[in-house]
Amino acid sequence: MQKCDACGHIRYPIGRICPECLAPGGTWTGLSGRGEVLSRIVFHQVYNKAFADDVPYNVVLVQLDEGPRMFSNVVGVPNEDVRVGMRVRLHCDPVTAEVTIPRFVPEEP
Repeated sequence: MQKCDACGHIRYPIGRICPECLAPGGTWTGLSGRGEVLSRIVFHQVYNKAFADDVPYNVVLVQLDEGPRMFSNVVGVPNEDVRVGMRVRLHCDPVTAEVTIPRFVPEEP
């Protein structure tokens, strides 16, 4: 993700200007990839044909430990086991040679 050089705010989605202090630029920084599920929902209808084979699938809002929030999925467990407060870690899902989707898996206890 990008970290503002002026105020240190970590921003997602990325951009040219910091939304906190309006300073231009930023530096790419690594994050832990760990966070907590803040919200969850399970889609039972096809809203995008690209995901038709995945129905039903969950969509979660994850609060990363470093601050940013991102929408994604929790994979590797049944949808009914995904819960608010669940600790998760990043799992990079290589869909094609050019495209990787950031998803999450439950953090092991």
